[in-house]
Amino acid sequence: MIQLRSILNVADNSGAKKVGVIQVLGGTRHRYGQLGDIIVISVKETEPRKQVKKKDVLRAVIVRQRNNFRRKDGSYVRFDDNAVVILEGTSKEPKGGRIFGPIPREIKERGFDTIASLAQEIV
Repeated sequence: MIQLRSILNVADNSGAKKVGVIQVLGGTRHRYGQLGDIIVISVKETEPRKQVKKKDVLRAVIVRQRNNFRRKDGSYVRFDDNAVVILEGTSKEPKGGRIFGPIPREIKERGFDTIASLAQEIV
């Protein structure tokens, strides 16, 4: 369950390392985010001399969550950390050129084809 003020890792090479959640998009009653949801984030920690700076307000998509995620076939997927991929503006294209760590196949089903193609491993 990703909610307001959650601190997440970043799974791309845009320059951010840690981000905080400002808003989970999807309506007034959309309190918690899960795999494939778009969120508004604030960058908390960065690498030096990269394209994303500290205090930037951006959009991102949730690509990993620690909470169990139930698939249509009845199986569950669970990851070791909560992670996001930062998006370019309001589009579904990633800001970075590489994606680190495993990515669930639900990301491709939700329309993020570029993220799925850049991923090292799809679970």
